[in-house]
Parts: sequence; structure tokens; C-alpha cells
Amino acid sequence: MSQSADKVLDHFKLFREPEYTDMFAKKKAEFEFPVPAESLTHAIEWAKTEEYRDLNFAREALTVNPAKACQPLGAVFAANGFEGTLPFVHGSQGCVAYYRSHFSRHFKEPTSCVSSSMTEDAAVFGGLNNMIDGLQNSYALYKPKMIAVSTTCMAEVIGDDLNAFIKTAKEKGSVPAEYDVPFAHTPAFVGSHITGYDNALLGVIKHFWDGKAGTVPALERKPNDSINFIGGFDGYVVGNNREIKRIFKEFAIDFTMLCDPSDSWDTPTDGEFRMYDGGTTLEDAANALHAKATIAMQTWSTEKTVKFIEEHGQEVVKLNHPVGVAGTDKFLMELSRITGKPIPESLTLERGRLVDAIADSSAHIHGKKFALYGDPDLMLGLTAFLLELGAEPVTVLSTNGDKAWAEEVQALFDASPFGTNCKVYPKKDLWHMRSLLFTDPVDFIIGNTYGKYLDRDTNTPLIRIGFPIFDRHHKHRYPVWGYQGGLNVLVTILDKIFDVMDADTNGIGTTDYSFDIIR
Repeated sequence: MSQSADKVLDHFKLFREPEYTDMFAKKKAEFEFPVPAESLTHAIEWAKTEEYRDLNFAREALTVNPAKACQPLGAVFAANGFEGTLPFVHGSQGCVAYYRSHFSRHFKEPTSCVSSSMTEDAAVFGGLNNMIDGLQNSYALYKPKMIAVSTTCMAEVIGDDLNAFIKTAKEKGSVPAEYDVPFAHTPAFVGSHITGYDNALLGVIKHFWDGKAGTVPALERKPNDSINFIGGFDGYVVGNNREIKRIFKEFAIDFTMLCDPSDSWDTPTDGEFRMYDGGTTLEDAANALHAKATIAMQTWSTEKTVKFIEEHGQEVVKLNHPVGVAGTDKFLMELSRITGKPIPESLTLERGRLVDAIADSSAHIHGKKFALYGDPDLMLGLTAFLLELGAEPVTVLSTNGDKAWAEEVQALFDASPFGTNCKVYPKKDLWHMRSLLFTDPVDFIIGNTYGKYLDRDTNTPLIRIGFPIFDRHHKHRYPVWGYQGGLNVLVTILDKIFDVMDADTNGIGTTDYSFDIIR
């Protein structure tokens, strides 16, 4: 064997050693591909055709590689945005390990989350005892200020009642009777991570505004001049929330950011482990009831929450992940309208700089064709920005986008000369996208890390924008909202365009007449 204590190889080199290449070859021959090579080649080529695409799009009962995650993942995200809060998922340990690892791999930070450790017996008899013991242990061991409970498939299939279980756990002394334990039912077999975020955030707000699940009287609304901001499920929450805070401070606006995990997922290394860092204070979460208005940066990510807020007498401004000039313009003009304050000169200057940057680079982006996939709000924001740049978002796909979302995307197409040949695909997955990339080829893909397989299969370069991004580091620290965020997105797109240009023109004596120093 090539691997020894004196010669330690990483996996990049180890699996290229003869013993491994031989092993892989035997495995393919005996188990994975027991068919003639020519048959396999024919099948691969057929999967690139319009005939296959039509069959692919005709399937109804099967989803292949959806561009979404499950509800409890979004619920854990929401819980991480509140001060001293421990996400508690009523379900199995395996599910919770997935949520923790998913966030930790994207944000490169540990993500605290516990489970009620439901197993086969709980699936038969119910998980009440798991809830009683789990809340008691979590409260004693981790000393959170609040425990936010959500569910997985197992608890939902057998019909566990969180409200009743939490009340019983309090009666049994697991946690004090007045202790904050908001909850949300988040079945993983319906909806997606944005649905779970919405349900969990609604559970927290309802808990504080409507009397802590009936244990105290509901709050009486006494309107003030503050503004609430809800960012929604956002893979760029570290950079975006800090950029939004900066904008509010430029306006000199009193604001509350409802759900703010920006510090939780960006803790400094100074020798101290911060299990809970930052987050919206529980007092601020309660007092948010009195705000003059709420701005929801991602409407599709907060549908139930904004409806609840509207029912409590607040104006709600609904946006769709605004990226670029026009999207940021709308956000700032709404801030100015609500507060009566003029847009600060400093932000006007930032706008001019973004417009100048777009003008500087328009020749390289104009007419480029893109296929993009991701969450509904992100797709609306990026589609609008690409059209603003003179690019063509030929294919816009969202697994968790519905017919109403598709109509909003189509309206963006119809309003721009660059949207003429563009199509929107709601409730489709990345295997659908693969077919589209072969039959309706584009210049670039925009999406999360999972698009690297589409990049490899279809030879279409991937621009990584979205969630999750596992194979690149620290993208989440840079905003994509605001004029500065628009500049970051612009540079991200341009960098990939220039990388492809260089790769296509680096042949010595053949193509390097265009291997330019200046682009």
C-alpha cells in the first residue's frame, strides 16, 4: 500500500494510486456498470436529447436532486437568530446531525442544535417522554434563554402535539412554567426550508405577541416610529444583515432586526467558545409589535409571518431579495416613505458608483445567456438584476417556486427586451435543469454548490450564488443586498466570465492572440 505512517497522502493523490484505481475499475465492472461500454455511451448521449428532455419533464411522481432542503432546516436557521436560543428539533438524532452539518459546512462555524432523540419506540408510542426529558436536559446542560422547538417527519407522521407536549413538560418540571418555549410544526415531507423558516419565525413572534401560548395576556400594541426588518432564509445573512444595519444607521432609523444570526455564524476566534452569540433580544422580539412598519426582504420566505404581522395592525413592505440598482432603489425609497426621511447622500453616492461599475463592464455581460436556480425570492432578485445588466436569464428554475411565483418572473421577462426568449420553470429540479442545459444551452449557470455536477456534465461554467455553498469559503460574509451587495454580485459574475475567457484563449501559438492582459 502507498499509504503509511511515513508517507501520508491526502485523498487527491491517494485514490490515484494503482491499488485504488484497480479497485475502482473492478467495482465498476462487477457492480456499477455491468453493461457494454457502447450501451452506456449510447444512453449518456440519448440523455442529452430533446426526446429524453420531453420524457424527463413528463415525470410526476419522482423528484431528482431538488434545489431545496426540508422545513426543519429553515426552523433551525430562524431559532439561531434569537438571543441565547437553543434550537430543539423533536425527532431523530440523524435528522438534526444533517441540519448542524449543513449550516456548519456553509458558514464554516459550529451550529448548536439538539434533538429529542426519537427512536422506534417513540414512533409507536409517541414522543412525549422524549420531549419531557429533552427539554429538562437542554435547559440544565446548555442554559439557554429560550428553547425553540420544531419537528421532523417522524413526529409529524404520528401526530405529536407540540403545544400539549410542552405544557405537560412544564407541568412535570422540565423547565419553569414561565420559560420561553416557542414552537412550530415543520413537517419535512411538505414545503421546503423557506416554509420551515416562516413557520418557526411565526412561532416565535406569535409566542411573544399573543401572550406566550396563553400563559400571559397578549400584548397591547402601542405604535412607535421604529421599523422591523425580516431578512428571510438567507445564505448571505452574515454580510447582508450587517449591510442592512449600516443602511438603517445611515438613515438614523430606530429599527429591530427580527431574526439575526449574523454573529452566531461569524464568531471570532479568541479562545472563547460562544454557544450563543448575538441575535435579536427576546425583549426586542416582543417590542417589535409596536413598530410602525415591517420590511420583509423575501416575501416568499415569510408568507405566514407577514400575514400575521399585518393582522396586528402594522404596514408590511414586501420585497423579493432585491439585488442591484432598481431593487435597492425600491428598498431605500420605501424606507424614505415610511420614515419621512430623505435618502442619505452617502447612499446616493454608492448608487452612482454601482451604476458606473455596470457601465464599465456592460460590454462583457451584455447578451450573455444564463440559467439560474434557487429559492423563489433569490431568483426574482437575480433575474431582475441580470435583465438590468443587459444579460438574458434564459432559464429560471425553482423547486420551491409555485405558479404565482412563475407569473412574477414572467412579468419581469415581459417588461424587458432581454426577456423575450427566457422561460421560467416552477417546481422543477436539477435533473430537469440538466436536460435544459443540453437542449437550450447557455453561457453560464448561477446556483449553489450542487451546480458543479451540472457544470461538469454539460460543460457550462457555474457561478456560485445561493445556498448552500460548501466548496468555496466565506461567500456568506459578503452582502448581495444594497448597492455594495449589487457590486459584489457584479464582480462575482465578471470574474467567472473573465476566467472562461482566459481558459478559452490560453493555447500557446493557437488562441493566445486573445489572451489579453486587459479585459
